[in-house]
Amino acid sequence: MTVTHRVVVLGAGYAGMSAAIQLAARGKRCEGVRVTVVNAQERFTERMRLHMTATGQRLAELSIPELLEGTGARFVRGWVTAVDADAKTVRIDDDRVLHYDTLVYGLGSVADTSAVPGAEDHAYTLSSAQDAELLADRLGRLGSGTVMVGGSGLTGIESAAEIAERHPKLEVVLQGRVEPGAAMKPKAKAYVHAALRRLGVQVRTGVEVVKVLPNGVELAGGESIAADAVLWTSGTRVSPLAAAAGLAVDQRGCIVTDATLRSVSHPDVYAIGDAAAIRQRYGVMHGTCQGGMPTGVHAALSIERMLKGKQPKPFRFGYYHTSVSLGRGDAVVQFTRPDDSPRRIFLTGRMAVRYKETVTASPWPTYGRMKKMPASGAFWPRGGRFTRVREAR
Repeated sequence: MTVTHRVVVLGAGYAGMSAAIQLAARGKRCEGVRVTVVNAQERFTERMRLHMTATGQRLAELSIPELLEGTGARFVRGWVTAVDADAKTVRIDDDRVLHYDTLVYGLGSVADTSAVPGAEDHAYTLSSAQDAELLADRLGRLGSGTVMVGGSGLTGIESAAEIAERHPKLEVVLQGRVEPGAAMKPKAKAYVHAALRRLGVQVRTGVEVVKVLPNGVELAGGESIAADAVLWTSGTRVSPLAAAAGLAVDQRGCIVTDATLRSVSHPDVYAIGDAAAIRQRYGVMHGTCQGGMPTGVHAALSIERMLKGKQPKPFRFGYYHTSVSLGRGDAVVQFTRPDDSPRRIFLTGRMAVRYKETVTASPWPTYGRMKKMPASGAFWPRGGRFTRVREAR
């Protein structure tokens, strides 16, 4: 008599979908595995395109059940409200309970509006398609005025450039602690600055927002800057569910994993994507799609090996690029070493646009290939010497 092994995947982002599709596709050859995917909505959120949604551009409607079609994975729509790691249960919408044998935790991250007073109440975010649509509506009703983008990281740069290009009558101010493109080589960084100037974006660096007001922001030192809309892109936070469940987490609330992506406190829980504190030889990975999808696939491979009585293998990953859109017709792609430090080579202009679009659109053909050939998803940069751990003699 076959005993069913219940795998529940929480979150259907880039990492969660990779885990679910990979495991369900492989499960066809491994009897007794049932995969259930839980997500708050049926629509897949293209996080890498939310700056486009925020400026009123229509994107393809991607359905999670349709993406899972043919895999045998079951989809459950609902908000995860609690996880009991000891009882191995997940509560959905406070009125449904799912039991699992193995949990894949991939609930991801959202904009951190808790660190600065007023951000939660008065700032827009790009945490979801709905959040981006709220900002698009606000920008569409502004004939003129000032839009403040708080945070000079990649999301802030892309958002400021997109808003300035789509709404040329608005004054866009990008401000943050560091220069836009700070992690890039000087020539690539200079290209980012030139593109922002061309679009009319005002850049203010070395400043810190200490409070978001209904009509602007207050900076450290007491200066206030008026704004008709504030977009908050400075930092991210993860759900407190993992900590509340008793899972071992780091100072940010991310699940601490071992080398195979299992929770160090609960080995029947795998953590992937932004929800996991995954340590490599070069440090803890930061959340990106390029790293998130491999974590999902590796979790699936680890679960399959475990079900076959084998030991899971360590996860290794090396970064290979940093890409940023500068409106619809311009971009920069900075190639990196596996530890995310910049190489000398980079792309700009239309070539960078084509490269970035290929990368942004890559999950869909990747998922399609994994359905037919699961092994095709198991290829990504391992990082070479940057991730190789020398065994003690």
